[in-house]
Amino acid sequence: REHTADYEPNCSQLMNGSFPPPRQYCQSLVYDEPMSITERPAGSRTVHGVCHHDCPDTCGWVVETDDKGVAVRMRGDEDHPFSAGELCPKVNRFLDRVYHPDRILTPLRRVGAKGSGEFEPVTWEVALRDVGERLTDLVNTHGGECVLPFSDAGNQSVLSLQGISSRFFNHIGASRLLRNICGPTVGAGLSMTNGNGKSLDPMEIEHSRLIVLWGTNTRLTNRHLWPTIEKARAAGARLVVIDPVKTITADAVDGDDDYFLQPLPGTDIALMLAVMHIIIRDDLVDHEWVNKHTLGVDELSTHVATRTPEWAAAITGLSVADIERFAHDYATIGPAVIRTLVGAEHHENGGMFFRTIACLPALIGAWKHRGGGIARSVGMWHGSVINEAALTRPDLLAGRSPRTLNMSRLGEILTDTDPPVRAIIMWNVNPLVSVPNAELIKRGMVRNDLLTIVHEQFMTDTAKYADYVFPATTQIESADITPSWGHLYLGWNEPAIDPLGESVSNPEFFRRLSAAMGLTEASLFDDDLTMLRDTLVNVDLDELRAQHRVRVPYPEDGRPFGAGGFATRSGRVEFVSEQLEAMGQPRLPDFVAPQEGPGGPLHDRFPLQLMTSKRHLRFLNSGYSHMDTHGGAEEGPFIEIDEHDAVARSLSEGDRVRVFNDRGSLELPVRISSRVRPGVVVVPWGWWEQHHRDGNVANSLTSDTLTDWGGGVAFYDTLVEVSRL
Repeated sequence: REHTADYEPNCSQLMNGSFPPPRQYCQSLVYDEPMSITERPAGSRTVHGVCHHDCPDTCGWVVETDDKGVAVRMRGDEDHPFSAGELCPKVNRFLDRVYHPDRILTPLRRVGAKGSGEFEPVTWEVALRDVGERLTDLVNTHGGECVLPFSDAGNQSVLSLQGISSRFFNHIGASRLLRNICGPTVGAGLSMTNGNGKSLDPMEIEHSRLIVLWGTNTRLTNRHLWPTIEKARAAGARLVVIDPVKTITADAVDGDDDYFLQPLPGTDIALMLAVMHIIIRDDLVDHEWVNKHTLGVDELSTHVATRTPEWAAAITGLSVADIERFAHDYATIGPAVIRTLVGAEHHENGGMFFRTIACLPALIGAWKHRGGGIARSVGMWHGSVINEAALTRPDLLAGRSPRTLNMSRLGEILTDTDPPVRAIIMWNVNPLVSVPNAELIKRGMVRNDLLTIVHEQFMTDTAKYADYVFPATTQIESADITPSWGHLYLGWNEPAIDPLGESVSNPEFFRRLSAAMGLTEASLFDDDLTMLRDTLVNVDLDELRAQHRVRVPYPEDGRPFGAGGFATRSGRVEFVSEQLEAMGQPRLPDFVAPQEGPGGPLHDRFPLQLMTSKRHLRFLNSGYSHMDTHGGAEEGPFIEIDEHDAVARSLSEGDRVRVFNDRGSLELPVRISSRVRPGVVVVPWGWWEQHHRDGNVANSLTSDTLTDWGGGVAFYDTLVEVSRL
């Protein structure tokens, strides 16, 4: 808190691209006037942990406590191989979150109407007795499927995400939740070409000579990878950024050799097909690698013969010259790597995006080079050291096959599911901010016959609709292990302080809930360390605790597919997919325009395509925006609109407008922006209802249409109109 004056200029530097190297940036935030070992009071501790947030960086941290057990400082772990001592502006003030005066520290029982936020404190004994009796009655009367678990990666640590909770829901036979709102569609798309979602370790980008950042704002959402990219650039690597929004990552493009391509949202597949057309037309194919490791190249060649640069230019809004340049650079400058994350999956053709992008490195043989291929998620490499069955115990289902409900359609689940969901238990998630079609979700959550139980740290928009809110610990108050999907280091998180107030960890909450229902299954009461020992594969828990992290197995030569070995039925990269054909999808990569996108039946009424992207430095997803030190230091909600679209609607900078469609509306100030193209608007998401004059949020507008396959959701195919208030 005392270094606010140092903190703010650095955030400004980050936005305008002039920020110093990460270690220097970190020191200005964290290391001013450091306390030496000799200055620490007797009884103080230094504890290593790891960030748990839904972010690829999964940074290592160090927490210092005083002799009273109070955390007095958090800093980045300088020895962490990936984050290297730097914490982001979100987590840098994590202790503000831990000791925030609005923390929920006792069980709360609703006394007002659902959504009013009116609660009274009660004891654990009273709350558990009531909840246990009501859940038991519901399960006995309607069966376990009437209960829905609802959580996501608000805490990615193993026990918090799916420890006792998974065992509990399996044991009672609850409905199963398809947690596909973000991530799994990527793997489902890559799998149709490569057989699984395995990809390149991002740190291997050091060896790349053409770096394509496709649909990822690396400097904001994957900031600890940027030094690796800069190291490669210093060694001569060239940079291409492809994104429908001109982000701060696109601002990093400089010089004649680097460039930025800005296709219209959801049209990237057309660009990819044109790139394949050019590579084949100009005989830039690595024939030896293709003949040895791929299937269907002749059929692909015929298919893309009509996908010319002119065809793609008409769809994407890019010039023919830019498409030709990119295709030639990609095929001739190697090793070439494509770095992409999850943003592009949020279109109706999200599965096809990743199925198609996986064809590009195969055509040019990029996988045979160190630093070549696709770097997306390394989560599958972490999976090799985690026995998920031992953790979640699917055997507790005992032959039952409960229905599966897709979290992306929560509004539909709560308003139009037969038989109905009669109880919902939520943790690690704030769906009224993070899930699409939020107004429909609200209509479901006000049901008087729905028992809603929330395990939380703060009174979120979602918690206001609960019947009971139970207090949850923060990461520095609980033990856990945290895999990463952005690097290869599995981290140990040691609790630095005792739980504040009456808060408990996620596994402890479900242990208590199991006891309140009178359940006797022994595995529901395993302690944390027992579960972790049973879950880890070829990793000694005591050694992990002592070393703070362990590197998961990965090919020593840095090439995940250097010798082929793809997990498809053929063992090859499948340009032609019989599996997709059996699913009713195109057997070859192809562009299909979204139904709700431009040119669709709603376009005349709602001519602007809405993107609800991440924009802010100090808060992540739906977390932190409610805190003065985070959301309070940012600009509030706004809408970015191109100058031409603003003029057509007689709008000026700062005007208040209504952004609307058939799902809902938002009142926002206008920001006329050069970051977006005509026909596209951006409303940054993550703000809560308290930040909006009308009490709605960005996801009041968004589409809950599912992706082509993979079960994801098409947030970015949302159409809206804008009018002055």
